[in-house]
Amino acid sequence: MTITGSDSTGGSGVQADIKTISELGGYAMSAITSITVQTTLGIQQFYDVPANIVAGQIDAVMNDFEPEVVKIGLIRREDTLDVIVKALQKYRPRHVILDTVVLSSRGDTLISRDMLEAISHQLVPLCTLVIKKDDGSMHGLSNRYASAVAVFLSQGLSPDEAEARAKAYINTQVVRTSDLQGRSSELYNELIDAIVEHHREASDVRFYADLLNVSSRYLAQVTRRISGKSPKAIIDDYLIHEIELQLKSTDNTVQEIAYRFGFSSQAHFTKFFKKLRGISPTEFRKR
Repeated sequence: MTITGSDSTGGSGVQADIKTISELGGYAMSAITSITVQTTLGIQQFYDVPANIVAGQIDAVMNDFEPEVVKIGLIRREDTLDVIVKALQKYRPRHVILDTVVLSSRGDTLISRDMLEAISHQLVPLCTLVIKKDDGSMHGLSNRYASAVAVFLSQGLSPDEAEARAKAYINTQVVRTSDLQGRSSELYNELIDAIVEHHREASDVRFYADLLNVSSRYLAQVTRRISGKSPKAIIDDYLIHEIELQLKSTDNTVQEIAYRFGFSSQAHFTKFFKKLRGISPTEFRKR
């Protein structure tokens, strides 16, 4: 049984635990402690499942199946920790494996220092094994290792044998897979292409997000991680560069250029240009 959080990308959390346990011939049961809203770029939001619901999930599985091995991951609330400790003391599974989740693979802090200390004092004494977390490792690899240990313990291996088998399993995963990256680079390039094609008709971030079939929020995460800029800044930078070329290389009037780039009026165009360059289009042209 795995008691941990849910990772909507499938790279870690209960999804990765179930995948690992199933791959190694085990049968996975679960109690979810927290639901995350996340992408491969990081976690945007948590919903911590109420402690009584966590307790109910554990009781249901323990009463119905009596799993002998329990693997524990993300615990973010002290009342959740309390019900987990009480359940372990009540049902006394043969092995308890703790893989405390402190940081995400992107460096997001997932639990407080006080919470970590509470886990150390209350939960660690009940554990068969505490896995040392390598937060710089590939996304989800540490908790998959802990899940593998759990499976091999459930198959009757000693802790030393289970760890050796789990390490061998994880080594094959490192060879076969690379870190979960999502489509950030591809999406960034698609955005640049879209801006080149549509900059004269659209400067709104929502337009480009809809065109690329992603949320504006995710698009902003991608651009900030890759370029350090917001999508709006990238759009405006390209637009102002093209405007400057027009001002330098054509005899079109400022008004004609304004309409060419989709501005509703020369005044609107001048305001936009002055905000980004500190001077009016006319002054820029003279210089």
